[in-house]
Amino acid sequence: MRKLFATFIIALFFYSPSSAQDKLLVAEGTSPNLYIIHTVTPKENYYSVGRMYNVSPKDLAPYNDLTFEKGFTLGQIIKIPLGPNNFSQGDALKENEVAVPVYHIIQAKEGLYRVSVKYNKVSLDALKKWNKLSGDAVSNGTKLIVGYLKVLKDQSPLASQAMKVNPPDVTIKKTEDKKQPIKKQEEKINEPEPKVKKPIVTDTPVDANTGKTNGTVNFNGGKFKSMYNDQIKNRQLENVFGIAATFKTTSGWQDGKYYCFHNTAEPGTIIKVTNNANGKSIYAKVLDAIPDIKQNSGLLLRISNSAADELGVTDTKFDCSISYAK
Repeated sequence: MRKLFATFIIALFFYSPSSAQDKLLVAEGTSPNLYIIHTVTPKENYYSVGRMYNVSPKDLAPYNDLTFEKGFTLGQIIKIPLGPNNFSQGDALKENEVAVPVYHIIQAKEGLYRVSVKYNKVSLDALKKWNKLSGDAVSNGTKLIVGYLKVLKDQSPLASQAMKVNPPDVTIKKTEDKKQPIKKQEEKINEPEPKVKKPIVTDTPVDANTGKTNGTVNFNGGKFKSMYNDQIKNRQLENVFGIAATFKTTSGWQDGKYYCFHNTAEPGTIIKVTNNANGKSIYAKVLDAIPDIKQNSGLLLRISNSAADELGVTDTKFDCSISYAK
């Protein structure tokens, strides 16, 4: 009997609210259906959990296919929705709110672009700033901040956690700054993102304006050539042949920065791409894996249309060879 009692006390300890609050908030799902997993602890109910995560108590029941009147059971797993009311990726905080980091755990061969698409197409610049990243590559298992849970200072037990870990340079502005006109705030929110952030996969030929390749771009391989040479020093090269296609983006036409999607090289790797028809080569940075859709079946590579232009590509798809450091 004493053993059973001791076991019960230990269980209560591990389900204590304080231990739950110290855990990282990890996002699950894919936008627009994003959520956090919460394990019910002693004495918790819809109202206390709602206050913790800044969610209406009556919204929790239907979101989890539960009956509001029935209440929770100890150890029950529930989903906490992340929506406009409690999830920020750059919008304003209210006077009585603080922000708790929400994380994504990087999986194998997963890059920032794929994370951006999964979490409301948040800008790559925001991801880099929140996580103090200087490049596009992130290691497997990295805990990456993808947004912030907005909670009330005087109601959520998570508020103290926010004040301890919330970085000072987060681009979330509080609403008490009334000097800035609403029009300017809207202009900032709608400000165009850097050009490579949301490439559109397409099989249309590759001129920036007309959709036809004319071979007018020439940056001697592009701005990433020196980075490629640095990456391959004292490294074994991977050489592959296959079919490539393009995606539309305005990047590269003025600065020679070429980008690509590839399934094997890690994000951030510089790949040398050669058009086998004429021997021309360019150097492109891997954003992420090739999107898993029907039109990409059998492709070795997707490169930006500006890169294809310098390669002198004249067809929708072309035969290429690539090389990069293993």
